Amino acid sequence: MKMGRGRTSRIRRRKLFRSSVSRGVNESHKPEFIELKKWLKDRKFEDTNLIPACFPGTGRGLMSKTSLQEGQVIISLPESCLLTTDTVIRSYLGAYIAKWRPPPSPLLALCTFLVSEKHAGDQSVWKPYLEILPKAYTCPVCLEPEVVKLFPQPLRAKAEEQRARVREFFSSSRGFFSSLQPLFSEAVGSIFSYRALLWAWCTVNTRAVYVKQRQRRDFSAEPDTCALAPYLDLLNHSPRVQVEAAFNEETRCYEIRTASSCRKHEEVFICYGPHDNQRLLLEYGFVSIHNPHACVYVSEDILVKYLPSTDKQMNKKISILKDHDFIENLTFGWDGPSWRLLTALKLLCLEAEEFTCWKKVLLGEIISDTNEKTSLDIAQKICHYFIEETNAVLQKVSHMKDEEVASTNQLTLVETLWTEELKILQASALILNSLQTPFR
Repeated sequence: MKMGRGRTSRIRRRKLFRSSVSRGVNESHKPEFIELKKWLKDRKFEDTNLIPACFPGTGRGLMSKTSLQEGQVIISLPESCLLTTDTVIRSYLGAYIAKWRPPPSPLLALCTFLVSEKHAGDQSVWKPYLEILPKAYTCPVCLEPEVVKLFPQPLRAKAEEQRARVREFFSSSRGFFSSLQPLFSEAVGSIFSYRALLWAWCTVNTRAVYVKQRQRRDFSAEPDTCALAPYLDLLNHSPRVQVEAAFNEETRCYEIRTASSCRKHEEVFICYGPHDNQRLLLEYGFVSIHNPHACVYVSEDILVKYLPSTDKQMNKKISILKDHDFIENLTFGWDGPSWRLLTALKLLCLEAEEFTCWKKVLLGEIISDTNEKTSLDIAQKICHYFIEETNAVLQKVSHMKDEEVASTNQLTLVETLWTEELKILQASALILNSLQTPFR
């Protein structure tokens, strides 16, 4: 039989191609998911809406078995499936937590339980869940130092803070780990290593949902709001979907209700929040393509880079911006320079005779055509500076990928971040060009 050559045939083939590209590959037959489903069923959960699948672009996620309607509860996970500090305190760790002073944090309790149960292997009741957790993470704290150095400056600073915080978390927890020695035949130092704790910390940090627990004397005063939600945490993030997610006190289940419909065999997403890509990479270890919340941050040193060094009022202007919280979160976005960035630049570009009008600038008033034009000129120069810097970094990353094969995946992650930022800057450059038209 000859393949059709008409218009209808071409349309059908295009639809089939698009479907095959976006549709996930069912993974529910894999042994780890069969075991997980049995384990969940024993805990009174059997999902009828979703199945595990692997998708192009997002990897492992959950696929709809049927069409999902707006407002429908897509998953309702019983409390018995959640891993919380209640789980930990009821376990063999409970007695050790109760007598440790000062009381350990809820985070330490969860991390300790994860490491201990992972070490238990086949003996762990939680093995079916532990088996489907990532073996490694791509949060900045897990990346090679030379890769982190390639980050944009604001993200690099936060990544270094994150690494220091986790190192301190490990160091300050060693005494508590030592107290657990009676539970193990091996030395606790080999079980609760930095690498093991880092894995547990990333598991909680990237996958936990918000479930507020009652305050216990056994734990420190830090908020106890993290719960690990097996199966549910396979749902991937999309900035374009809206969901309602919360623990239902009446049903004693963690429920997710979608605010949009989803067709059969499509990937089902949730939204972690309106985060930009630098925040997503820092907290979750990934970058979202075409993220509407993505932006490029302008630091203080770049903000003043193209301003005249002879301005005697510059220090006073910077002080005013700091006092009124206008020195941070200055950005370029898909819709151009942010209002905050342009406002900061307008204040910095005030002539000596206009300086007394700085309050009007912060309120959004136009001072003069000269001030408007000068601030737009500076914004354009900053934008072009970032474009040149971004292209230079992308070229460097490309060379490193050729030379350092072992770090290819990490470098690709960085490359994706910079590529998205380049698209934002190019869009901003076009918008700035149009904004300057009236002043030409």
